[in-house]
Amino acid sequence: MRKSVLTIICFLVCFQVLHAQSDWMKTSREEASGKIKKDANDTVPAVWKKGGIFNLNINQGSLTNWAAGGDKFSFSVASNLNAYAFYKKGKNNWDNVLDLAYGYVNTTSLGGRKSDDRIGITTKYGYEIGKNLYLSALLDLRTQFTDGYLYSSVDSVKPTLVSRFFSPAYVLLSPGLDYKPSDQLSVFFSPVTARYVVVMDDHLAAQGAFGVDTSKHVKSELGAYLTVNWVKTLAKNIVYKTRMDLYSNYKHNPENIDLFWTNSLNLQVNKYISANISLDMIYDDDVRVFENPKTGVLGPRLQVKQVIGVGFTAKF
Repeated sequence: MRKSVLTIICFLVCFQVLHAQSDWMKTSREEASGKIKKDANDTVPAVWKKGGIFNLNINQGSLTNWAAGGDKFSFSVASNLNAYAFYKKGKNNWDNVLDLAYGYVNTTSLGGRKSDDRIGITTKYGYEIGKNLYLSALLDLRTQFTDGYLYSSVDSVKPTLVSRFFSPAYVLLSPGLDYKPSDQLSVFFSPVTARYVVVMDDHLAAQGAFGVDTSKHVKSELGAYLTVNWVKTLAKNIVYKTRMDLYSNYKHNPENIDLFWTNSLNLQVNKYISANISLDMIYDDDVRVFENPKTGVLGPRLQVKQVIGVGFTAKF
């Protein structure tokens, strides 16, 4: 009996000792972890910020025995991709933007034709010389993917080829000053900018298209350049984005300023569905798109393009 009692007592004592040791080890670990703090220098800020957004809008309609009339079948697709890669470290700042868009529409009466076509690449490096002010250099390229045609109101008249890939292409080389008070706003100005208008297609070059001298493929210009880029969140899931480029050619009619202005309003319905409204305006004094009905002389006019779409969106 005594041995049994002693055995039980020894077991209880050992258990208490082990339990106390376990509690001590746990408390020691918690105290140690509380004293160790992460060094702020261990956290290295990311120098690259990359991402983009892709939109795809598809519309289809058909009519059968429809008294009000209309096309029997219509189909359209519009897509655009905007990707960016921004670098910032110390006083160095490097922005890269890729802007692509393509749209196609097909109807019973008109057939198939494109409704949008754009390739835009912009890269800009800046070195900070003052608060929000950068000494910068910019390279910008604009062209298109596929052939563009001018369609006549007369069905028997064949469409006229008016543009192609790299016909035209606009290339800008511009040193200047860039004012960036935030990531949402950039105002870049250069008093000396080289612009090249490229028409690689021989047929269009022979016609002297887009202001390029007849049978030549490149026209060089020198002038002043201003570009404003602004992104503004108007409300929750509503974002407005705009870019306005102004260029004055010192060599020819500097008072006639060329305009390239894009506007986009994005309304995010949910993670994958969005609505997009875009309005683009272009004025180029060397691009003759309007024929005077009295004189028959071609002249420049403000070009306007407006697109509304609802469809799939993906951010990355």
